[in-house]
Amino acid sequence: MSGTVVVVGSLNLDTVLEVERIPSPGETVHSRSGTFMPGGKGGNQAAAAAAAGAPTRMVAAVGADGDRYLRHLSAAGVDTSAVARLADVPTGAATVIVDDTGENVIVVTEGANGRVRAEQVETEAWGPDDVVLVQFETPAAVVRAAAARAAATGATLVVNPSPWHDDLGDVLEQADVVIVNEHERRQLGGRVAQDRICTTRGGDGARWAGESATPEPITPLDTAGAGDAFAGTLAAALVAGAGRGDALQRAVDAATAVCLRRGAQQWLTS
Repeated sequence: MSGTVVVVGSLNLDTVLEVERIPSPGETVHSRSGTFMPGGKGGNQAAAAAAAGAPTRMVAAVGADGDRYLRHLSAAGVDTSAVARLADVPTGAATVIVDDTGENVIVVTEGANGRVRAEQVETEAWGPDDVVLVQFETPAAVVRAAAARAAATGATLVVNPSPWHDDLGDVLEQADVVIVNEHERRQLGGRVAQDRICTTRGGDGARWAGESATPEPITPLDTAGAGDAFAGTLAAALVAGAGRGDALQRAVDAATAVCLRRGAQQWLTS
């Protein structure tokens, strides 16, 4: 198999705040530092797929403030020709608060992610060698259009159902692979066949259809973006024709590496 990883998803401009501990409701804490960086589950996954060596294409939307992000993705090796540029809405944004243990909380503003259109997907020329990777940070109509287009063209559909939406069960049923964490795995119930469920387990690695992979032991600096690195790298491995066990280990190793630095991505352009 030799095709393209096509990521249909979100692009965010992230502000990452480092704190000693995550505040409780109503509490104010001081941040030691604040960093502005590229993010969004879609962008993170596309960057990870490209870093893993796969030809990668992004279907998304940015606002007038998104030029730097597009230059960054291009420098990372991602084809951005299917990203819509919108003048009347800002690029999606997120504030990420990371504590000294590496745990995080994230607040997301939809922005241009809410204006990705199903028509952007319906004109895509995918084929059986391609892997289409979607999350749930764009409108439901777009996610469904991506699933339908993948089915019509024979592309492999990989779904990372985050943030969780109960009304997108039909997309899960169409997926060839569903990537979930342990909490999302419980939410799946019996909607997806066991051999199509790939479960990430944090420091314990991941499992998929009888295969498992374990990470090297580390002390995480920041866990934000680890799941996205896993998904993008897994998609890249599948495009390259890797078997389940090999693909799983590559994805676990990529997720582990992300935990050793701050942020899911770092700017490649100014």
